Amino acid sequence: MTHGANAARGEIDRQPAALRVVHVLAPGSVGGLESVVLALAAGHIHAGHDVRVACVLPTDVGSRHPFAMALESAGIAVVRVPVGGRSYLAERDALGRLFQSAAPDIVHTHGYRPDVIDSGVARATGIATVTTVHGFTGGGWRNRLYERLQLLAFRRMSAVVAVSRPLKDLLESRGVPASRLHLIPNAYRARGAPLGRPQARRALAIPTDAECVLGFVGRLSAEKGADIFIDALARIGEQRWSAVIIGEGPEREALRERAHALGIGERIHWAGTVPDAASLYSAFDAFVLSSRTEGTPIALFEAMACGLPIVATRVGGVPDVVTDADAVLVEPDASSVAAGIHRTIMEAGASRVRGASARLRLERQFAPAPWLDQYAGLYRTLTAKRVPRA
Repeated sequence: MTHGANAARGEIDRQPAALRVVHVLAPGSVGGLESVVLALAAGHIHAGHDVRVACVLPTDVGSRHPFAMALESAGIAVVRVPVGGRSYLAERDALGRLFQSAAPDIVHTHGYRPDVIDSGVARATGIATVTTVHGFTGGGWRNRLYERLQLLAFRRMSAVVAVSRPLKDLLESRGVPASRLHLIPNAYRARGAPLGRPQARRALAIPTDAECVLGFVGRLSAEKGADIFIDALARIGEQRWSAVIIGEGPEREALRERAHALGIGERIHWAGTVPDAASLYSAFDAFVLSSRTEGTPIALFEAMACGLPIVATRVGGVPDVVTDADAVLVEPDASSVAAGIHRTIMEAGASRVRGASARLRLERQFAPAPWLDQYAGLYRTLTAKRVPRA
């Protein structure tokens, strides 16, 4: 064998072995968490790793869950775990069988239920466990109890990934060991080209010639601040605008009633849950993120990818994603959001410049390849520390 062949063989031998990873989540139809799991799984499969996604689903959903179908369309192996609302023992038993047969190096959980209910099944058999924390929703006593249980589960994880620096600091302040905390902000992986503006507006059932369409995309719950958006709209005067709200959630009806009480109900189109909403941002003239709390919001990435003028609240990881050069950053209250929207409408030229800057920043700082490498590096570190199973 020649020297060149020996060198080539050495390079092959030094290639790291493929990882076996099982992601576990109880998915909604769409959302930021779901987008992250899809991007992680697809990216690591493309890199040669063995990846499966276990979806804990209500028994009445069957095989037609939109997220599970989206995973399969992307060529990702899906294991459906149908369970009743409180069938925790059956759920743990089903996942235990999956972990035994798949023999993963890593079990990566996402969200409250898998973190609390399912991660311990993996740890009991010596499998390293990772969770990605996308943020806390706050709210009533029930949510606060869930968060307390989740924090207890984090302390037993092999690694806890925070998607923003403020979230990492919060987790450490609430008792998660610093040695287990890792900061890996989300990245953006486009799933396809956006539709043209006329096509996107037709898909959302809004007039193709509508002036100043303001877009909001997110879960209709307190932390996402759709009520702040609606109150802000009521404050921007008689300027010509219409709004599109994409998303569902527990506050939908209360928000609709609020909009009508403020006299702006007829100017808001409620689109509900929209599959592949990222392809429809071209329907908007500006994007508004009015959240009270955030990790690293995928909806913000989607708006940046379209080069849209952005008004965003200065909360959580948002200032680490966009600066004042890329977006109008405001406080999370209706008056500030209204002022930001008014400025964006009135300063059309400057708004376009900020939108172009945001798109360039997304391409330079939030590309998927380094993000995937960070996760793979973390997985390998944990695998090297793993206690061999009997």
